[in-house]
Order: sequence, then structure tokens, then C-alpha cells
Amino acid sequence: MSKQTEHVLQQFKECIPLLDVLTDENRQAIIILLAQHKSGLNVNTISDHINLSRPAVSHHLKVLKQSGFINSEKKGVENYYVLTVRVPLEKLKTLIADVEVVCSKSQ
Repeated sequence: MSKQTEHVLQQFKECIPLLDVLTDENRQAIIILLAQHKSGLNVNTISDHINLSRPAVSHHLKVLKQSGFINSEKKGVENYYVLTVRVPLEKLKTLIADVEVVCSKSQ
């Protein structure tokens, strides 16, 4: 196995948590919702838009925050969640680019 192939396999392993986060339809809906509201939304507003309970939304927000897809900002007594996808998307883009390189060499 070449060093490049080993590198790509390692990148896959590192991206598994990011890909896992994106497989959930509720998290996808939260990402899209936050993309449409640049100033951020609180848990109650997110819950109203996607018809999930507040605890369920909080769980999904926790997962998204841990993976780097979102961040929270304190405004008064509430947390507002904003999309911050740059780092996870860069990891995924790098993985895709490297896979394309490996595939092009094998053809």
C-alpha cells in the first residue's frame, strides 16, 4: 500500500465523525435552517421550525457543536446557534481531493 493510500485511509478515519453527523436528517435540517439565518437562532426557534422537541434539538445542537459545524453565542440569557462549517468542510474537501488523486493514478 502506498503512503498516499495510507494517508487517504487515515483521512477517512478522521472524517467518519463528520460524515456521521451529516447522515441525520434532523441535523441536516438544522444546518440548512442556520444557513438561512446568519445571525443565529435559539433552541426554541429551531424547535418550532423543524417540529422537534426542545430536548431533541438540544441534543442535535450538541452533536453539531462538538463536530465543529456550529457554534453558540450568548445573547442576554439565551444561546444563539450559528453555522461555522469552515473547518469540517475543509477536512471533507481535502479528503475528496485526495481520493480523486488516488483514483486518477489507478486509472
